[in-house]
Amino acid sequence: MDTRTRLSDRYGRLPDPAFSREHTALLVVDMQYLDADPDHGLVARMKQQGFDEAYAYYCDRLKIIVPNIQRLLAAFRGRKIEVIYTVIESLTRDGRERSLEHTRLNIFAAPGSKEAQVLEEIAPAEDEIILKKTCGSVFNSTILHYVLHNLGIRTLVICGVVTGGCVESAVRDASNLSYQVAVVEDACATWTQAMHDAAIFAMNGVYARVYSTDELLRRLEAAVSLAPQPAHR
Repeated sequence: MDTRTRLSDRYGRLPDPAFSREHTALLVVDMQYLDADPDHGLVARMKQQGFDEAYAYYCDRLKIIVPNIQRLLAAFRGRKIEVIYTVIESLTRDGRERSLEHTRLNIFAAPGSKEAQVLEEIAPAEDEIILKKTCGSVFNSTILHYVLHNLGIRTLVICGVVTGGCVESAVRDASNLSYQVAVVEDACATWTQAMHDAAIFAMNGVYARVYSTDELLRRLEAAVSLAPQPAHR
């Protein structure tokens, strides 16, 4: 047994989360033009600053995770399971209410801007919840916990960007608030493979169980049947 395997079991292993229509939600983290599109926001800035290798890696990774998130959305919506989005979007035009973290890193999406919008190909469906935040953790900067409590949610399936930033912050906070958490590894991305792997390793078995999209969908299918479709008249 190698060191990584032994370390991953240092606290024992978390049980698999329980998936149900009534108590599960999919949380899609920051999949917006600011930080998930090659031609906008932080990603375009990376290219302008000469980080060509990281830019190329991240763009390639987005080509993997966007279709996987589409598959997750279809599966959750087809089972009438709650879908919730987070986006980075300021309350003010100059972003003066942002966290110190976002201010120092120049992470900013003006209210109503293109950068604040979810990517068109994974856009929210009618009446799905979108929470706006101005720091890394959605639990620190929004009423997510209150909303989940009101919805009766106990299990969160989390995907999005970036793996070791806003995704990991959401995962750790959710676990500390006693949610069962599943992270979909190939539906998350960050700036390098090493950074992604380190974040996944830190979360897996301690704060969440980590699955591939295929495995998560198999587990969901086994636990929750597709919702009946309304009869055509």
